Amino acid sequence: FYGTIRPKRVIFPGERPLHALRERGVEYVEVRLMDLDPFEPVGIRAQTMRFLDIFLLHCLLADSPPDSRDEIGEIAHNQHLTAARGREPGLSLQRGGRPVKLVEWGGEILEQCRPIAAALDAAQGGDLHVQALDAALAALAAPDTLPSARVLAQMAAAHDNSFTAFTRARSEAVRDALLALPWSAERQQAFEAATATSVEEQRRIEAADTMPFEQYREQYVSPARLGLRPLRGDVALAI
Repeated sequence: FYGTIRPKRVIFPGERPLHALRERGVEYVEVRLMDLDPFEPVGIRAQTMRFLDIFLLHCLLADSPPDSRDEIGEIAHNQHLTAARGREPGLSLQRGGRPVKLVEWGGEILEQCRPIAAALDAAQGGDLHVQALDAALAALAAPDTLPSARVLAQMAAAHDNSFTAFTRARSEAVRDALLALPWSAERQQAFEAATATSVEEQRRIEAADTMPFEQYREQYVSPARLGLRPLRGDVALAI
């Protein structure tokens, strides 16, 4: 299934993800809505990762009553508005059938996260999580500091408003930054050995494969693999 955040588990070869979740539970949560930060060589800042830890813990710990059709519709509406016009001054979203300013609602959520940030800092020492939360609050109040605004500003200032030129320049800068990092002969040998092992394993698997693809596909999507009992055609329930 598709979602911006979804439960996951490492699967065995040939195993369906839903079967792995049902049999062995959630192993980790996949956050799929993050874009790469073009201004960071590795695509994300440590401060951003700390904020994600805070926010995800808030999602885990906050009350979450059952949703309704109306709320699901509001969520889709709010996601679209935020993605398309999130930096627009005074932008309003819908909450419980009433308008609420994006900045106001976002500020409420971030303040609810403060005890979590403080608890993480108390456990780990320092104040890096509180700093990450404060940075998020500052960005909420100054949308021109957000990565999307910075991209547009650099496109206008240095690339004649060409996104292609901007991304090429950033790609070259990231390449140079990564190539400048130290790289030992031992590490190179380790990666070459891992590559050779992977290629050999691929050859072994392909040589042992005798099942026609269509037969494999039918077995892979079969309800029987999930322990499901078909009911009324395409409807199935777990047993």
